[in-house]
Amino acid sequence: MTKQELTLEVIRRLKGEYPDADCTLEYDQAWKLLVSVRLAAQCTDARVNVVVEKLYDKYPSVQALADAGVEEIEEIVKPCGLGHSKARDIQGCMRKLRDEYDGNVPRDFKKLLDLPGVGRKSANLIMGDVFGEPAIVTDTHCIRLTNRIGIVDGIKDPKKVEMELWKVVPPEEGSSFCHRLVYHGREVCTARTHPYCDRCCLEDICGKQGV
Repeated sequence: MTKQELTLEVIRRLKGEYPDADCTLEYDQAWKLLVSVRLAAQCTDARVNVVVEKLYDKYPSVQALADAGVEEIEEIVKPCGLGHSKARDIQGCMRKLRDEYDGNVPRDFKKLLDLPGVGRKSANLIMGDVFGEPAIVTDTHCIRLTNRIGIVDGIKDPKKVEMELWKVVPPEEGSSFCHRLVYHGREVCTARTHPYCDRCCLEDICGKQGV
């Protein structure tokens, strides 16, 4: 089985297991997803979803967050960890949206990367989930599972994993495939415990690298 054949079969099976997989960060506007994905670094999505409710109660718009002080933002977001750097990036990002994009999130990958606190993972998430564009989000689950399964070989650098996946993942499948890897990585192919290979839908085709 070639890597592309393996990838397509993994995509097919994960669709069956997680047909409704979606981003687990809750948002109703594009700028809120930018805020949430920055807070999600080294923090669970569940905690981020709780913290942002308080943040948006006090600062309900791009303008309001742009005008807020870093210390004021930090006071609310500190339960997510790395409070000062995250608050600084959020304020800077909102100010750039306000000053350069009339409060809107740009539909351009390079422009997204130019926003404070936004890296390739965040930019891909925005492109895929908000704008429906081809995207591959190489978070920790994606990197761990694609290496374990054998879709990529011993690559841990997020950008390099992304580039390898672009070679074998159909563009229209990239975003949802990565969401399904998150679900599977949390429920079955876990990191902190031994993976539950006995109840994995990929058991017979998985390379089991590093298990």
